Amino acid sequence: MGVAIETARLIIATPEAGRAQGALEFVRRNAAHLKPWSPPAPDGIDTLDHWLGVVETAQQALSAGTAVRLWLSPHDDAARVIGSIGYSQIHRGVFCNATLGYQIDAQCEGSGLMREALSASNAYMFGEQKLHRIAANYRPENVRSGRLLQRLGFTIEGYAKDYLFIDGAWRDHILTSKVNPAFEVSWIAGAAPRTVTPSAR
Repeated sequence: MGVAIETARLIIATPEAGRAQGALEFVRRNAAHLKPWSPPAPDGIDTLDHWLGVVETAQQALSAGTAVRLWLSPHDDAARVIGSIGYSQIHRGVFCNATLGYQIDAQCEGSGLMREALSASNAYMFGEQKLHRIAANYRPENVRSGRLLQRLGFTIEGYAKDYLFIDGAWRDHILTSKVNPAFEVSWIAGAAPRTVTPSAR
């Protein structure tokens, strides 16, 4: 089982083997576009075997409740990957928190697709995964990302010096978060989160 979210223009779903080639092509055509904002690429990222491994790892993490990874595809071409969203370092109990990361195809920037996708996936993480808080951090130079997070309701919490090793150096990051306004205290004890959601159109 996996996550399946549908919006007006997108299919947002757990990685699967049939879309691994699409993920590989996404990375290939966006290498220069993503480089300034990405950590060092792992060995083999330019191979289909790597992305088949990503599929397996993502499905295992979802089952374990430690991460939710999602690939974005347009309705008219489900095999084409045009972006990704990841909620990592998921903690339950009295923290109920995840860390958000995301990427969008250079050709799709400015179209509102990432805002559409994150609005739906954040709602899923709050409603179905029962999180209290989502953290999202970005480089100060990434003005577009900062504006997107602000529009989505994320609040700046701080500034971290030399936070992550990105594009060949340790980079400062602005720290933000969004809190679930509908969080129920009973969730701390922990009903198991569901991993499939109906259409969020």
